[in-house]
Amino acid sequence: MSYTLSPGAIPDVEPQIEPTDEEWRQNLSVRMVCPDCKEDPPNLVEDPQAADVICEDCGMVLSQRGIDQRAEWRTFANDDQGNDDPSRVGDGPNLLLNGSQLQTNIAFGDGSLRSKELHRAQSKSNADKGNKNLLQAFKQIGAYCDSYDLPNVVADAAKHIFKDAEDSKNFKGKSTEAIIAGCIFIACRRNKFPRTFREIYAMTHVSKKEIGRTFKLLEQMLAGQEKNNAGKAKVMGNGVVGMQEGYRSTVSTNPEDVCGRYCTQLGLDFKTTEVAKDIAAGMVRIGALAGRSPLSAAAACIYMASLLQNNIRSPKAIAEIAGVSDSTIRNAYKDLYNDKDILITPKSIERGADVSKLVKPTT
Repeated sequence: MSYTLSPGAIPDVEPQIEPTDEEWRQNLSVRMVCPDCKEDPPNLVEDPQAADVICEDCGMVLSQRGIDQRAEWRTFANDDQGNDDPSRVGDGPNLLLNGSQLQTNIAFGDGSLRSKELHRAQSKSNADKGNKNLLQAFKQIGAYCDSYDLPNVVADAAKHIFKDAEDSKNFKGKSTEAIIAGCIFIACRRNKFPRTFREIYAMTHVSKKEIGRTFKLLEQMLAGQEKNNAGKAKVMGNGVVGMQEGYRSTVSTNPEDVCGRYCTQLGLDFKTTEVAKDIAAGMVRIGALAGRSPLSAAAACIYMASLLQNNIRSPKAIAEIAGVSDSTIRNAYKDLYNDKDILITPKSIERGADVSKLVKPTT
C-alpha cells in the first residue's frame, strides 16, 4: 500500500497482521436447496442422460444441460464387425490427396441385400481413381523406405514429388515403378541421405538406365515449377495454403556423404569415420580421383583411413559393401597415396592418424 506524504511529515507505522494457526476452509453451508420443498438436506438426483439436476421429492428441475465430467467411451465402430473402438472420429484429411475427403459412408446395417446394394452403389459413386492410384503409390513408397531404414522425412518428400508428378500430367505412359524410384532417389539427395542408382535398383528392381531417365525428367519438372511459382502461395488441399518450396538441382553423389554409411556397415569407429570424411573432402578440394565413380573414391578413402588408424579393413571387405571391385579400390588408393601429404590434415593426425601405417602401393 502506498501513501502520499507532505514535506516533513512522518509516515505512520503500518499495522501488522498477526498470523493465525487456522487454515482456510471451504464454506460448506452454501448448498442447493429445492425452492419448492425447501428440505434440508435436499434430496437431489442427477439424470445422466438429460444432464439435469432434479428434486426427487417434487420433481422440480433445478439445473439443465449440465456438463458431464466423466470419461466417455462410446463406440462408433460398426456393430457387425465386433469391434470395441473408442475413437469418435475418422482419419484426418491427407493433404496429398484430392477432394475434401469428408464423404459419409452407408453402413451395412442389418446385413440385408438392400443395405449391401446401397453400400456398393455409394462406394462406386465415391470412388476416386486418382486418389486410389495415389494411395497405392504412397503405400509402396513407405514400404520401400521402411525396408531400407530410410527416415520418414525421405518418404514424405518422395510422396510430395510423386504428387507433383501426377498433377503435372507429363509422365503419362511412364511406369509407376520408375516414377517411384526417381522420386525416392531425389528425396534421398535433397534430405542428405544419398543413395546410388545401384542401391535404388536393389530397392525397387527398376533398371539403372530407367531410373536415370526418370530422374532427369523429374528434375526438369521441379526446376520448372520453382521458376514459375517462386514465392507464390500454393493450395495444398482442403483449404490449406503453403508457400511454394524452392527446388535446388541435385549434383552427383558426394563421396564424403557415402563414407559415413559405409564405415558404419564395416564396423569402423567414430575416429576412423571422421578421418575418412576428411580425406574425401580433401580429395574433392584438390581434384584427386577426378572422373572416377564416387563409390570407388569413397571406398579408397575408407581403405586409407583404416590403415592410418590401424583399424584395417581389406579392399575385398570394403568392395563387398561399396559394390565395386577390390582392384578398383587398389588403383584409386595409388592416386591417394601420391597426394597423402595434402590429404592427411593436422586434424586427422589429432584424431590418431599415423602416416607410417600406410602401405606403399605396388606398381
